[in-house]
Amino acid sequence: MCGISGFIASNTLPIDNLRDATNIIRHRGPDDEGFVFFSDKSDVPLVLSGPDTPVPVAEKTPAWFPQEQYIENKAAARVGFGHRRLSILDLSPLGHQPMSYSNGRYWITYNGEVYNYLEIRTELQALGHEFVSRTDTEVILAAYAQWGKECLSKFNGMWSFAIFDRDDNKIFLARDRFGVKPLYYWLSPKNDFYFGSEIKQFTALPDWDAVVNKQRAYDFLVWGITDHTDETLFQGVFHIRPGHYAEIKASDAVPHVSGRINTVKWYEISKTKFSVPMAQAAEEFHSLLKQSVGVRLRSDVAVGSCLSGGLDSSSIVCLMQNILQENGANNAQKTFSALSDVEKFNEQRWIEAVVNHAQTEAHYTHPKMDDLFDISRSITWHQDEPFGSTSIFAQWNVFKLAAEEDVRVMLDGQGADEQLFGYHGAMGVRFGALFRSMRWVQLLREFVKVHNIHGYSYRTLIAQFAASVLPQPMQSILRKMLGKTTSVPDWIDWNVLSAMRVSPFKGAEKSVYDYCYAQMTSTNLQMLLHWEDRDSMAHSIESRVPFLDYRVVEFSMGIPDDYKTCNGVTKRILRAGMSGTIPNEIRDRMDKIGFATPEEVWVREAAPDLFRQKMKEAIESSQGILNSNCMNILEDVIAGRKPFSFVIWRMINFGEWMKLFSVRVAR
Repeated sequence: MCGISGFIASNTLPIDNLRDATNIIRHRGPDDEGFVFFSDKSDVPLVLSGPDTPVPVAEKTPAWFPQEQYIENKAAARVGFGHRRLSILDLSPLGHQPMSYSNGRYWITYNGEVYNYLEIRTELQALGHEFVSRTDTEVILAAYAQWGKECLSKFNGMWSFAIFDRDDNKIFLARDRFGVKPLYYWLSPKNDFYFGSEIKQFTALPDWDAVVNKQRAYDFLVWGITDHTDETLFQGVFHIRPGHYAEIKASDAVPHVSGRINTVKWYEISKTKFSVPMAQAAEEFHSLLKQSVGVRLRSDVAVGSCLSGGLDSSSIVCLMQNILQENGANNAQKTFSALSDVEKFNEQRWIEAVVNHAQTEAHYTHPKMDDLFDISRSITWHQDEPFGSTSIFAQWNVFKLAAEEDVRVMLDGQGADEQLFGYHGAMGVRFGALFRSMRWVQLLREFVKVHNIHGYSYRTLIAQFAASVLPQPMQSILRKMLGKTTSVPDWIDWNVLSAMRVSPFKGAEKSVYDYCYAQMTSTNLQMLLHWEDRDSMAHSIESRVPFLDYRVVEFSMGIPDDYKTCNGVTKRILRAGMSGTIPNEIRDRMDKIGFATPEEVWVREAAPDLFRQKMKEAIESSQGILNSNCMNILEDVIAGRKPFSFVIWRMINFGEWMKLFSVRVAR
């Protein structure tokens, strides 16, 4: 896991621009740094090191290793790559980047892990390729040299990278299937193209001007969603979508439309449905998930796990422990968990059941309200964009604790809920699908079972059902009647935030498959991965997500809906597949929390005055987007006149973000 940066100049650019944009993400790679610059196709590239670049053993110095240190350089270049390395595989200087291959024809700056690199390496060696290092980086370069862009379909992992083919004078930018690793880009007013792992890198560049993207600000504030399009909350900053690539000629001005470059979709989740008996499907799911965990244990540094006590993280922890025991490992697996002083949000009982079952070395953190606003500014800076709730604060503390224990790689359960229909609030989608398929008896049975198992009132369930089958205009009326977010709330000044007032979730509720597909590709997963990437990398930790192995995803998306949810039970295939692997009480657990904080208690009881103060600051910092009705919403929530809502935090953090990044509103 690393941080990358680069530029393609419309003419030439001072190379100092790239140094500044790379140094600002040192947290992503404190172990090494490097730069390479190209002025002309025929010129020898300028390869530079930095203060964090290790000194190689003379006889093992790779061809791509820098010959001089980057101190201050007035040179200019047409193309530049920068890199910050977090050493995970081959900890020697042979893993230095930017890396070259094939006598310097190909150069790469790369962030991520290709877990099946050993198998691909063997295949490439049989084709005549030779390797200097033990890294997956060199395997990617050789794979691209052998197969071109088709190499992407061979990779199993997470990545964002740029490869410069000097012979073709072309830059190839690519991102993994599900967007685990970020890849942003920005075109300056002078048409210079920059890319990087984090948006904040562009703030170090000349001509940067932070302007709020009003439509994406609307989506975040009203609907609580980000990362669902190729846009960001910064006007003009885009990211290459998951499963996409771009090819750019370095000799030409970068073609774009209003700052957006052309990208090509290289991966699509298979829509092939299949049906095997549930028991057989559960067995196959278990096998695929175990394989996924196994390859994600490939590391030259310590690997630990996040453990919330829920079904997803518990499955990963127990599978990991089984694999370690099968491989003869003697050391206990380290797990990291967040606990709460408020019993309703405390998962210690469930966590300890897994710890005792898997015999892990457990570590705990207790996120405190007193620390929230002292840390929120730092979290917001690392996140680059505002985030939706204080659960990100709990996640931050978990990764901080892991870093203190010298764990460099963590496994986590992101992606399971999205592909396996794990969110209880989506039961209306299941109801609607049964209604449309005229399975009336099963529909009534589901209502009763969900009520009995999860405790939802029939009024709530009917509202969820109605939201799934009613047209969009009627849904808005229903939401208003129920006191939920509407598309045109009165706490936004619409003269300032001139955005289309429509739900970004439209069309995601037709069937269980459609819902899961939308969750995986646009409406939820990418936002969670964004938060996970920034929280982990802020502490120089690589986070790996076994549920997002494409083999697991494609299997999950192909099984019948009833294997995911039936009779009120969610994630049935996972429960059945993990039977005998995880404790029975975890397998049968029906509630869901997952690194949550007692945010409601903090707002209403622990620190209402502090939240009042922060809300006033947010209104002022929003430059007119938020109006005084935000205070009325907060007071109603504090007094109990309105149900608790995460919109309170979204308002506060949005204002903090605008102030922190000096974001202005275009009038």
